[in-house]
Amino acid sequence: MRNAENEKSIIGLRYSLAHGVAQAQKVLCSVVAGFGLLFVPGAFAAGTLTPVGAAQQPIQIRDHHVSVVINNGFAQTEVTQTFFNPNAQDQEAIYAFPIPKSASLSEFVIYAGEQEIKGEVVAKEKAEQVYEEEKKSGNDAGLARKNSYQTFEFRVARVPTQQETRIRFLYYQPLEVDSGVGRFVYPLEDGGTDEVAKSFWTANAKVENTFSAQIDVRMASPIDDVRVPGFEQVAAVERVDAGHQRIKLAATNAALSKDLVVYYRLAQNLPGRIELLPYRPDPTKPGSFMLIVTPGLDLKPITSGADYVFVLDVSGSMTDKIATLANGVKQSLQKLRPEDRFRIVTFSENASELTHGWQNGNLAEVNAAIAAVEQLRSQNSTNLYAGLELGLKGLDADRVSSLVLVTDGVTNTGTLEPKEFAALLKKYDVRVFGFLMGNSSNWPLLEVITKESGGFYAAISNSDDIVGQLLLAKSKITSEALHDVALSVSGVRVSDSTEANFRKIYRGQQFAIFGHYDAEGDAVVKVKAHLSGEDKEYSTTLHFPEKDTHYPEVERLWAMSQIEALKRRTMLGALNESEMKDAEKSIGVTYQLVTDETSMLVLSDEGFRRHQIDRNNMARTSTEHQAQAYRMTQPVRNNTAPQSTSMWGNSYAPHISSGGGAIDPLSALLLFGFLGGAGALSRRRRVER
Repeated sequence: MRNAENEKSIIGLRYSLAHGVAQAQKVLCSVVAGFGLLFVPGAFAAGTLTPVGAAQQPIQIRDHHVSVVINNGFAQTEVTQTFFNPNAQDQEAIYAFPIPKSASLSEFVIYAGEQEIKGEVVAKEKAEQVYEEEKKSGNDAGLARKNSYQTFEFRVARVPTQQETRIRFLYYQPLEVDSGVGRFVYPLEDGGTDEVAKSFWTANAKVENTFSAQIDVRMASPIDDVRVPGFEQVAAVERVDAGHQRIKLAATNAALSKDLVVYYRLAQNLPGRIELLPYRPDPTKPGSFMLIVTPGLDLKPITSGADYVFVLDVSGSMTDKIATLANGVKQSLQKLRPEDRFRIVTFSENASELTHGWQNGNLAEVNAAIAAVEQLRSQNSTNLYAGLELGLKGLDADRVSSLVLVTDGVTNTGTLEPKEFAALLKKYDVRVFGFLMGNSSNWPLLEVITKESGGFYAAISNSDDIVGQLLLAKSKITSEALHDVALSVSGVRVSDSTEANFRKIYRGQQFAIFGHYDAEGDAVVKVKAHLSGEDKEYSTTLHFPEKDTHYPEVERLWAMSQIEALKRRTMLGALNESEMKDAEKSIGVTYQLVTDETSMLVLSDEGFRRHQIDRNNMARTSTEHQAQAYRMTQPVRNNTAPQSTSMWGNSYAPHISSGGGAIDPLSALLLFGFLGGAGALSRRRRVER
């Protein structure tokens, strides 16, 4: 988290909505003209870093290639970059990259001349010490480390003067298909959440020669459509087969300052399903699994009137997002019904109420509120607790209430402890629906806030397609939800599993369970829930195999899920921090993951021998590469439980148009339009629907 004492004062920029939209249109025209014109002056995006005021020229990025394979429940992203040192002496290259949620960084390779040197994960302190020793000795070395939820930082000890050095890194991340629509973000745009880093580093995001990307979307179910918002005119889409589509982009003189967002829509009216991705290479040892549950229930719409409290972050880290926020809230307010009521609370260092009490959803009061929202400007520090506290006051027990929180989650003033946020929400009977803006946003905190209230949150990129975001969000808030959802597995012993109980599951919402299983066998998977005051139970049968080597990546995904669960427990005060750090370090080293307590050290073979570091990651990545190469030669394996034994109904799969060109990136928050004319979720004090 940022320290308020270190945070620089940021001059407030007055953004009227008209100015924001005009600027967005200018940016968008450049985007449509060609991918190479994406650079936004002053943006602190992914790129090489140089200390502010440094005498040397920044390390250049000559080429940048990204290869993505989306394979059912997870994505594999491989990035290859070529650096060039324009200085008269050898230089260290430092590259920063926004961290995708739940990403497990598994490989970091440096190509130094004819030599390929690969990384091994060790304890953070040891990695730092060895890297500095090797750098001082003039040896080729690299280091990949994690900066909390914000960035991965890659260091290359020596880029020879007037020469090129190539690096490659790879990470995995779980993905969800929501209401029949999947979404993948290649994060490049900085979220503006690390003011200390911005005050110290100058980022060079420009790619001097070629940027290219290839995204393979491979699903067991037929794919109806894929979209790359903003890049429709420069993206070539190839339909390889019914469940495999390939997207290619290429440009020159590009810049790594705008996210690449990919939407993929599955065939309409697919049934609800349970999918099993197992991995068990040795039949004498436990296996790992990823269990993906997609409820297919026809949850009915809710049409009652409602109260809405908008809690809006206008702190300094929101400077580049304030126009997006204002435009989204405007669209939301315009669609409220006369019987609805609303309040607007803003917060930076302190919180204040923009509307001075409840306002009715009539035209006059809505227009007055819009005029006030359009005058919002970013300020300095962030007191998120104060914003929530003020937003929660004055709720009417006789009205259905929802709190809509728009923030990047970065808090540095007032109450900071996540367990205090949880305690605050327990006092009120309201669900928080969070919209997390930009990369490097504090998703761990927003996850605590929304889970504690039985709500949910969605991440928003400035490059998002508003059509897709609206469709993903609308049916959740306007429909019934499953309550007190619990998943159980019998017939096969499972252990070390992630959370399998949920207060709410919303329409179209998918959830994943990671765990270990002891032996081969048929297992009955049951999901129990409450719906419309009745107990519901759904079950199906899955086979856990004796041996399966198809998805070795599941081991790392399981390990990252364990680390995130430990961190959540620590945030809520249920686990000692030192115990959590010890466990995080142990899991990170065992499963070769870069975490807050581990780093990936890149050395020559001789260097690893000299420092007595085992080559555990070399063996693990070799296994993963073999499985990945095999999968690409085969049709996507169907991991779904047989429909004859499934008791799930039809899923809700909305249509996303494939035409129409680019969408204004400053309109991402238009998804709040789902609030209008739709009612709201019942509060827990009332009878659960």
